Amino acid sequence: MTAHLYTPDNERRRLLRALTAIAVSALAWPVRAQTFPTRPVRLIVPFPAGGPTDIVARPLAQMLGEALGQQVIVDNRGGAGGSIGADMVAKAAPDGYTLLIGTVGTHAINPSLYRKLSYDAAKDFMPLGPIATAPVAVVTYPGAPYSTVAELIAAAKREPGNINFGSAGNGTPGHLTGEMFAKAAGVDLKHVPYKGSAPAVTDLLGGQIPLMFDPVQSILQHVRGSKLRALAVSSTARSPVLPMVPTLNEAGLKDFEATAWWALYAPAGLSPAVSAKLSAEARRIVISDAFRDKLVEVGVQPVSGATQPFADFQRTELVKWGRAVRDAGVTLD
Repeated sequence: MTAHLYTPDNERRRLLRALTAIAVSALAWPVRAQTFPTRPVRLIVPFPAGGPTDIVARPLAQMLGEALGQQVIVDNRGGAGGSIGADMVAKAAPDGYTLLIGTVGTHAINPSLYRKLSYDAAKDFMPLGPIATAPVAVVTYPGAPYSTVAELIAAAKREPGNINFGSAGNGTPGHLTGEMFAKAAGVDLKHVPYKGSAPAVTDLLGGQIPLMFDPVQSILQHVRGSKLRALAVSSTARSPVLPMVPTLNEAGLKDFEATAWWALYAPAGLSPAVSAKLSAEARRIVISDAFRDKLVEVGVQPVSGATQPFADFQRTELVKWGRAVRDAGVTLD
């Protein structure tokens, strides 16, 4: 057995090899960006086909595939509030070939909602940029005894705990926006969770529940058809598809803002060059008229400009929605 003794020359050779490896790796990043992608890219959508996240993902995948010169395949992996699909991407190789459409649920709500989450929303992903947002609407059936937010708040103060509101389920943006609304307005509302938006809307249409908080795209057709009445939206600006409906801020709840959002993520550790390429192409798509035309009519708004780095935005969202989860007193296994 030959002993490898330490000598200054040996150490210099080891150091040289290490530095050479680092230099080669650094030089390879631009080369990877120039050749990436050489095969199809998989875009994980952590919710079922046909839902709001899928609506955002499909045109993005098509346009991103055209820009990259390779097919971008949408892979729907629903379950556990989006956590199953998000975890798949968190554990995927950071090579740019597995991406995620993350949501306010997967990256701001779930870390506080689930007792055990298999991924770290901040550390396990590289954010490539925001894609779109949609406000939550406060809606009633036409026969409800309140037609404005002020009338709703007054009724809730007269009957504390007696006004029910429906949502798509515990811990959904609609549920938590309802809880934020109740706290901001100083009222007590009773939450009625449903297994999805559709059955809740059905009961709202039939008057079985008087009130609902739900993303605009889920109730838009019913509001346009005068089957439901929108009292307000939760964004800081009015929705382009419901321009006559005030924001909650305009309706008297100062600085109220709670929106659903979607963003593009890769696994943490993606090379800077590939990250920059994907971010640039996604940004070009998001601000295009073609992408906007695909989404605006269903109540989803592409993100045209960012006021702060997206990683900073996500950190503030984690705090805001985490507080809402705690105030609601809801946790899931």
